[in-house]
Amino acid sequence: MMRHLGSGSVRYALGLGMALLAFAAPAAQAEDPATTGSVTKLPIPRFVSLKPSDTPMREGPSKDHRIKWVFKREGLPVEVIGEHDHWRRVRDSESTDGWVYFGRLSNRRTVIIRAGKTSSEQNLYRDDRETSAVVARLQPGVIANVQNCSRDWCKVSIESFTGYVRKDAVWGVYPDETIK
Repeated sequence: MMRHLGSGSVRYALGLGMALLAFAAPAAQAEDPATTGSVTKLPIPRFVSLKPSDTPMREGPSKDHRIKWVFKREGLPVEVIGEHDHWRRVRDSESTDGWVYFGRLSNRRTVIIRAGKTSSEQNLYRDDRETSAVVARLQPGVIANVQNCSRDWCKVSIESFTGYVRKDAVWGVYPDETIK
């Protein structure tokens, strides 16, 4: 039995109360080659995910700065593009960037499903080949947990489903990145 998995809203504009459901093409990696963060000494850029829902994104790296957005989905992947003390500058799948307190971020790897080229849905395959059985159809915006990624495929889990999705069908891993 094949199941269609949908998504909820990703974030709300503060004060406007409107859900944003459209997803842009994945943001490119930083223009400079990967560097290390001044605080964590981890690579920048890198992908992480949001721990709690209702995570504010601020204009600057302190609680004194205005909130730009409030993320509403736990596990949403974001790209860390900068660091300052306990704050991480992040970019989301829509290329919006701002500052998030480090305690609201997790190293758990997740991806967000992008719209397909011929259909809005993406296939979740039983194996890492397109001739494999389709176990679910994934709507744009679905968040999946990453188990591993090879050159072209990522093994992911969503609810009770596990399978493979093409790497170019997701946002949250770099094209040349492998995850074990």
